[in-house]
Parts: sequence; C-alpha cells; structure tokens
Amino acid sequence: MKRLNLCAFGSFLLKFFLTSTVALIIYYIVNLVGKMSLYGLLKAEPAEFWGFTFLFIAIEFVLFWVGIIIVYINCKQLGIKLRALGIIFGLVPIVHLILLFKIISTADFEVKVEKAKIKLNKRRESEEICKTKYPILMVHGVFFRDFTHFNYWGRIPEELKKNGATIFYGEHNSASSVKDSAEQLVKRIEDIKKETGCEKVNVIAHSKGGLDMRYAISMLGIKDSVASLTTINTPHRGCEFADYLLSKIPEKQKEAVAKAYNAGAKKLGDVNPDFISAVTDLTHSACEKMNEEVKDVEGVYYSSVGSIQSTPVSGRFPLNMSYLLVKHFDGNNDGLVGEKSFPWGSDFTMLKPTGKRGISHGDMIDLNRENFKGFDVREFYVELVSKLKKMGY
Repeated sequence: MKRLNLCAFGSFLLKFFLTSTVALIIYYIVNLVGKMSLYGLLKAEPAEFWGFTFLFIAIEFVLFWVGIIIVYINCKQLGIKLRALGIIFGLVPIVHLILLFKIISTADFEVKVEKAKIKLNKRRESEEICKTKYPILMVHGVFFRDFTHFNYWGRIPEELKKNGATIFYGEHNSASSVKDSAEQLVKRIEDIKKETGCEKVNVIAHSKGGLDMRYAISMLGIKDSVASLTTINTPHRGCEFADYLLSKIPEKQKEAVAKAYNAGAKKLGDVNPDFISAVTDLTHSACEKMNEEVKDVEGVYYSSVGSIQSTPVSGRFPLNMSYLLVKHFDGNNDGLVGEKSFPWGSDFTMLKPTGKRGISHGDMIDLNRENFKGFDVREFYVELVSKLKKMGY
C-alpha cells in the first residue's frame, strides 16, 4: 500500500506540474498583451514579472523531477518501454506532453486497480475461496522453466495464495518430448504427495504443459493422483503453422538452433533437453496421433480455457509478430495457438477481447505483469480455482 500511495503522490505532483504550467503560460500571455484591460489586475512591472517567472520555473522544475522520479520508482506498470521513451523524448516538444499524459494515466490506473484488489482480498480473506481440497500444481509450457526469481505465472500464484490456495510447480524441462516431460511430472506429483500427505492434486497447465499432463494421466499410471486437469491455451489439436515451419526449414539450420538451445537449457537446469522433440510434439500431425492414443480417464475432471487476440498489435512482443503467420494456418489465435485447438474436456471457456486489446498466449500467464481494461487475469484464476473448490476438488 505504501508503494501505491507514493505512486499516487508522484502522479499528483505531475498533474499539479501540468496545471501550474498552463497557469504560468496564461500569466505570461496576459502580461504581454497590455491592451487587454480585462486582465489589467494581473499585469505586473517587468522586474516583478521576471522575478515571479524565474521563481515559478524553479518550483515547476522541482515539481516535475520529484514527481517523475517517484512515479518511475514506484509504478510497476510503466515497464521498460515507457520509461525509456520518457527519457529519450523528454525534451521533444509535444511528444513529451503525450508521454507525460501516458505516464500519469498508467500510474493512476495501477493505483486504482491495485487498491481495489487489496480491498477485495481483505473483504473475502476469511472465506479462503481458493482453499481447495487438493493442492494446485501449476505446469508451465514449452521453452520456459520454473525460476525462483521470475515466476512463469506472473502475479497469479500470489493472488491465489492470498485467497487460501496451496501452490506447487512442475519444475520439469523447458524443452522435451511430451512423453519425457510427462515422466518428470509424474515424479513431481509423487514428491508432492509425499511432502504434503495429500491423495491427489489439481493441475493447471499452460500451453504444451496441458499435453504433458494428459499423457501423464492416461499413459503413466497416475490417474488416481490427479483430481482435475485445467488446460490453459493448450494446442490439443496442434499448430498447423508448426508443421509448415518444420517442413520448410533446412535440417542443418534446425540442428544448429536445437544444439544452441539445448546447450543453454542444460545450463539453466534442463536434464537432456530436446528442442526438436518438443517442437515436433506441438505439430498438428503429432497431436492428431496423440489424441488417437491418449484418452481421457474416468474420475478426472477435464476442463479447458482459450483466448484470442483481435489484431497483431493487440498482443505484446513477440506474439504480435507471430499472429499473422498463425492466422494464415490456424485461423483466429492467441499469437501461437489457433482457437480450434483449445477446447478439451467437459467444460470449455473461451475468452474474447471486449475491445481492441486481445488476450494473448502470454497474457494468460501474466507474462508481462500488465493490467489492462477488459480482462483481469489474476481474478480470472481466483474464480477458476474457486470453482474447483465448490466442486469438491
């Protein structure tokens, strides 16, 4: 709350700076236009005028720099891009005003959203609406790991914990075949059961993680250890654009990329990473084959969620770059996965943009830690887990 109060104070100083600057400009114009008798009372002697002007400029200088420094330090939503633009174009006329208005509105929106969220969580704290019968296992997608200081799931886990949830992470390879990833997840679930004494876990899996968990449940004998599987933007029917890319890229180039990735992934903790297998298992042809072999099992509640962007620019880099390519092969998509690939299980939720801003593959895991109008990703997961609790899971 202290950070938010400081952010609000910094924004106030910047707004006061803008208002008083306009007042100074009006005062200056009035003193230049001597024939305007209506403003005669505001006119001043030259020495008094310039003395007042220099004093006002000094005060304005302090107001701006104190305000901008406070906002830069305390406003998380500004991000690197807006901060950099503010520094680079800070002295460019008109542009600096546009950026200043953007910085102020961003700070104000963050304060509004975060304070409302604090109040909401405090009001329902005693209800523990996310305290499910079984702990939550959050399973990441491809090309990421569960790092200690950079959570794959952004601010979502902390929000769930504030509402009573017990959270664990998959801690499996960033890039492996579905089968190999599934084997790692089986071991992880067994470790969680030993650690907590729980009988089962509820799994929330993003992207390829959903395929990994389906395989683990159906093929590796842990169906009695999983109460529910909720897949988030998982390519259950694969990505046709992945088939195209793999067929067009020369083997030599694929091997070079795979070798470089596998070497880096090993240093970050992957055990025998396999870039090519991971990508291949995301193709439409591979998923079609998997769906023939891997069947849902009774006793596990399967549900799924999907989202789409509305335009290429409605997502953040790099998903704004891939949107058109995916759209050509897979239709409407989230920047990586086509909407026809999302549905799985007895309950499917499709999230569509309410305006120009889409909900990308990355937005669904709070990748950019970004607040935007039309979709509250943290509250979405709170409601999702709350539903599991109501269902007895």
